[in-house]
Amino acid sequence: MKKNTEALNAYLTRLFEEKGYPGMSVCVRGPEGIIFEKSFGYRNIEKKQPVDGDTIFGIASMSKSLTALACCILQVEGKMSLDDPVVKYFPDFHIPGAADECVTVKSLALHRAGIPPMEPLEWSIAMNSIERDTKWYRTMCETSPNKMDRIEQIVDYITAGNYEPLGAPGEYMSYSNEGYALLSYIVDQAAGISLEEFLMERLFKPLGMSRTILDLDCSQAKELAEGNITSLFERDDDGNLIWDDNWSVLPPFRGCACVKSTSRDITKYYQMLSNGGVYEGKRVIPAEAVELMIGAEFPLREKPYYCMGLWKSRMDGKMIAEHSGGLHGVSTQGGMVEGGYGVAVLCNEGDLGMDAFMWPCYNFILGLPLETKHYWAYPSGKDFSMPEAICGDFLCKEGMPAHTIVTVENGKLIADYAGMKVDLLHCKENVFAVTLPGKPESRVNTFRFYIRNGKAWAVKCGSRIYQRV
Repeated sequence: MKKNTEALNAYLTRLFEEKGYPGMSVCVRGPEGIIFEKSFGYRNIEKKQPVDGDTIFGIASMSKSLTALACCILQVEGKMSLDDPVVKYFPDFHIPGAADECVTVKSLALHRAGIPPMEPLEWSIAMNSIERDTKWYRTMCETSPNKMDRIEQIVDYITAGNYEPLGAPGEYMSYSNEGYALLSYIVDQAAGISLEEFLMERLFKPLGMSRTILDLDCSQAKELAEGNITSLFERDDDGNLIWDDNWSVLPPFRGCACVKSTSRDITKYYQMLSNGGVYEGKRVIPAEAVELMIGAEFPLREKPYYCMGLWKSRMDGKMIAEHSGGLHGVSTQGGMVEGGYGVAVLCNEGDLGMDAFMWPCYNFILGLPLETKHYWAYPSGKDFSMPEAICGDFLCKEGMPAHTIVTVENGKLIADYAGMKVDLLHCKENVFAVTLPGKPESRVNTFRFYIRNGKAWAVKCGSRIYQRV
């Protein structure tokens, strides 16, 4: 692997320099141990302190698979069932129009409870963290009905029903942070100890993840780090890099986004999953728990399918299960590859996609050219037969209201999305590649429209369903 390692090192180094990110840590672990490791840039620019494999980063939504796995372990041990209705744990919880029995633990974990993207996570961040005075911050503070620092407030908000559910439980997948907030507290009740204690005793300690912890305000992570923890970087409105040490605090979203770890540590977790619950020859968790999490029940195909806390897909005939994460000063991605491999890419600048760094690591493992892309849909070169059906204004209320406005201009489908103009290139069925204007080789996202009676009632932008206004 020596030549391939050198090629991967050169490829990632060049890419990191092109991107201009502040700092990053990459680790690839295989059956023989760490087979590639590289750290780039700084954890603290002013002090010129470099990132290394032991630098603690936030992992944000990568935390979700740990919470989902806790649920699977508890089912195997007979302490709960994934088919338990959520009202068993939260009697006041209801989704408008849905039978309580149909909204289960599993439907929350699969993001299939019918809950649309909504505001509570970003309200919680704004109301409980030290934030810059921005339009987003002012809007969140002005619109939040309370501090969103208790799970009961999320339960009350969902139950109040001031939104249109996406459909019957199980019908549509749309990413829901609120669902995983609920799961955190369901684990507490089923396990008889806190999720924090459960993860430490059942996963972090047995795996030797000595620099990993779930904590709300990063105080424990800072103590654990002994100085080797990253600062948090963002870009201001002029594109300049700014930084602080103000970690996002979002109390009810514990198992949703609050784990801190290192690239070395988190690859141990993913490698254990790839080995069916075994790490370095020792069984850490029951094989049945891994099967419940990402097993045969879930489709294996090019298009990723969301299982219990991980996206499962096929690359070059091998199963991949992965998740990304993003918060203030956090952009991460980690995953497992069939055959005993774990990969992690942790970056300390927020609001970035890590596919460009993850895919070369997967390609390195699979023996593919490092530049190989892994999109699941590609432009067909043909026009869509019903362009008028998908034109309209589609809204997401996760934090600041976000609109995707689709129109036809000069015979081409275009959209206003995420503050920019994009082209919509038809791939297949109701699926479109979202690309920069006049640059079909670029990829911003992938859209899937849901058409009923000749008109799209919603569009899935990545993992979130935006509903027609």
